Amino acid sequence: MSWFQKLKAGLGKTSGRISGGIGNLFTGKRRLDDETLEELEDVLITADLGVATSAKLAAGLAKTRFDQEISAQEVRDAFAKDITAILEPVAKPLDIRMDLKPHVILVCGVNGSGKTTTIGKLAKQYTDQGKKVMMAAGDTFRAAAIEQLQVWGQRTGTPVIASDIGADAAGLAYDAMEQARDAGVDVLLIDTAGRLQNKTHLMEELEKIVRVIKKVNAQAPHDVLLVLDATVGQNAHAQVETFKQAVNVTGLVMTKLDGTAKGGVVVALADKSQLPVHAIGVGEGADDLQPFSAQDFARNLMGL
Repeated sequence: MSWFQKLKAGLGKTSGRISGGIGNLFTGKRRLDDETLEELEDVLITADLGVATSAKLAAGLAKTRFDQEISAQEVRDAFAKDITAILEPVAKPLDIRMDLKPHVILVCGVNGSGKTTTIGKLAKQYTDQGKKVMMAAGDTFRAAAIEQLQVWGQRTGTPVIASDIGADAAGLAYDAMEQARDAGVDVLLIDTAGRLQNKTHLMEELEKIVRVIKKVNAQAPHDVLLVLDATVGQNAHAQVETFKQAVNVTGLVMTKLDGTAKGGVVVALADKSQLPVHAIGVGEGADDLQPFSAQDFARNLMGL
């Protein structure tokens, strides 16, 4: 399957919900009145586009087509165009600066978001591009996270800096920074613990990791990626706010779009947070994480 086909399949549950909802409202042509607009808004909200974004899309449609006859296809085309316009400013690939040596990427997110797997996939992609990569297993609370990174390390021929369970994550990050610098590494990917329920402890640790990284290089981390699991829907907004308060989140990666009918949350997040969406994931394989394309996403979301 090509990436476009994977994306189409991955967004199938969400687009099915939206297309089905719009199709039920418009069996043929129907006049676009207030009641129809309200029902259209409800369809978008059920796919987690959020109240504000759904209202904005409905208002955009009303501006050009209110009180006119319109078909389901025309509604989906119009929404796809407006969603593309919302997404385009945030669809930015993650650019690695080869002059930094290393370009430091700190990766955060709650447990189960796909954070460690995302790091492994990025390591594979950068290694395939001929870049020299190093990973740091900074989620020192979970043996599984450390082992997972080590497996990706073996798979990609990438060194992994790790320590014992419960070791100081900031100390590990410091060591990784020094080793990456001394080895002339291009990209250093640092994993972090992800436990939102004891928020303050986790966030203080994240802040400490950033402070320690800055002791080695005042400009680092150059990117702070927040990995979000699309299946959590509107809860993603709270995660963005919480992590932004602790660290300067510079961009988002959305995972597990293939397992949810809540894919519309990507649009809601783009609209609200304005943070770059660097990549999206629709599967387990290393190639199932790809740069985010606004138009491809918008059209697939609308089942076009």
